[in-house]
Amino acid sequence: MRRFHVRPEDVAGDRVTFGAEETRHLTRVLRLGVGDVVEALDGAGTMLTVRIETVGRRAAEGLVLARTVSRTESPLRLTLVQGIAKSDKMEGIIRMATELGVTAVVPIATARTVVKVEENAWRIARWQKVAQEAAKQSGRAVVPRVAPPQRLGEWLAGRESPGLLVCLWEAAMTPLIPRLPALPPAHAELVVGPEGGLEEAEVEALERAGAAVGHLGSRILRTETAGPVGLALLQARYGDLGGGAP
Repeated sequence: MRRFHVRPEDVAGDRVTFGAEETRHLTRVLRLGVGDVVEALDGAGTMLTVRIETVGRRAAEGLVLARTVSRTESPLRLTLVQGIAKSDKMEGIIRMATELGVTAVVPIATARTVVKVEENAWRIARWQKVAQEAAKQSGRAVVPRVAPPQRLGEWLAGRESPGLLVCLWEAAMTPLIPRLPALPPAHAELVVGPEGGLEEAEVEALERAGAAVGHLGSRILRTETAGPVGLALLQARYGDLGGGAP
């Protein structure tokens, strides 16, 4: 059955409204129409079975036939705090992070960030679209939120979560795994530097905020590799990677 994403606000009782992009895909690409039955992920963890009832130029509407709680979301709420990478690396990072179950991605500017960091509406919209496409491909019920770019210090100052804070740093004295707590946290945030890595002063600021700082081994990984590896380690230890939550 064909699967689509809608926003929680697009669901009103037993009625579902598909936005312009999903309607275009539904009608022009898949050639579906009135009477066809599809699946819709509501962005809040529920899979809806929907029968299409009306199709317009900008929107389609359907009737909810059934609701099922999705089992694709990890018990670990996981945020990737990623140093902004250049070129299309950020898109690849966001795509893999979504497949690995993150609930949010926060692009940050650090001392060694080499790309411009001013807020760019087109760039943010593109990153969010990549997350949506990856969520659909991987069968996730929730599309991760991609936050507007911000500076590391700004993010630390506004950080609200009391959960586990983890920082990957190639110059750390100890590996990451021994630094992780035994008890699973409800929420974890993973900080990864850009291509040039994090400066020592930035790592010290993260440590003052309570971060567990560690390296991933004797080999230095690219930023687009380190983030997904760190996420996979956290999901394997505390989440659902490998077949189920511990």
